[in-house]
Formats: sequence, C-alpha cells, structure tokens
Amino acid sequence: MKTNFYSPFKLLAVLGMLSVAYTSYGQDALTDNHTITITIPSVAILDIEPSGSKDITVAFAVPTEAGDSLLAPSDNNTLWLNYSTILNGTVTSRKVTAHISTGYVANSGLAVGLEAGAATGTGVGTLGVPVAGPVTLTGTAQDIVTGIGSAYTQTGASQGHQLTYSFKTVPGSYSQLTAGNTILTVTYTMTDV
Repeated sequence: MKTNFYSPFKLLAVLGMLSVAYTSYGQDALTDNHTITITIPSVAILDIEPSGSKDITVAFAVPTEAGDSLLAPSDNNTLWLNYSTILNGTVTSRKVTAHISTGYVANSGLAVGLEAGAATGTGVGTLGVPVAGPVTLTGTAQDIVTGIGSAYTQTGASQGHQLTYSFKTVPGSYSQLTAGNTILTVTYTMTDV
C-alpha cells in the first residue's frame, strides 16, 4: 500500500514547524537596543563662605597726629565665593556681579573696594576669571567674576574665589563723614551672559 505523502497530518506538521521557526526568528536577533534618556538640569547657584561667619566688622582708627585723616582698617580677605553652574543650550557663559543693596549713600566720604582672586582649590570645569583691580562698590551691580562656564568650585573656605574688601575715605567727600556705625549689605548675583 502506498503512503500518501501529502496527507493532512503531515502537511499540518510541516506547517507547524515552519511557523515555530518563523516566530523564533521574528522575536529575537543577534543584536537589540534601547534608549536611555538622561536629563541634566541648568544650574546657577552661589554662596559666600564660610557660612557661619559672613558678616565683617571693621573700624577706622583715630589719627595719632592732629591734622591727619582717619586711619583705614586693614583689608579683609576672610570670605570666599563658591558657585555651581551648568549652562543650558542658549547661554554661552555666566558672570557674578556685586553691589551694595542696603546702606549705600553716594558721596558719603567712604569707599568700599572689592576684589575677587583667581579661582583656587579643587574646582572643576570652566571657572570664571576675576575682574582686574578692586572694584569700588556702589548701588549699581558691577562685574566681579566673568567667563563662568559649566563648573563647580567645591564648597567652603579656600575653594573658589577669595574675596578681598578694602576700605578708605574719599578726600572729595570727606566732609560728609559722620561718627557712628554704617551697616552695608553687599549682594552677589550670578547672571547669564
């Protein structure tokens, strides 16, 4: 008796094997991939260190000889400017400005200078460049550090930019000086350029 090669059972078995082989090939391959989305935020923060003792008290001294002006206090360099910044796609750099926001009186006979030192410590990235010379602070914001990119200074004293304050009387408005305490508030601001 002859066996029919095309019997329905054999045909279904062959089709089933082909289906399994095709399904296996369609699900897996030698390689595969997926995406990872990483979000990096834009950052622009700063602070003055050391955090526990930011306030400065200085005193002009009485002259030792009649006819001399007040004696200016020594420069103060106990504070440090720290910052962390990540630029976004539209910002090319950032800068830090400073101004006297409270207590400033034009032509008061007193001048307060501020100078930021070059970045020191273990900071990473495009740290800013200080503006040359001491800047005489007023009620108008003035650049202190420019050219800041994505960077961080590390935190604390001896990290970032050392700040040096200097104090002097102004001969042209010396007559405006009065005895007593003057409290000035210096405000630092990081802005996009």
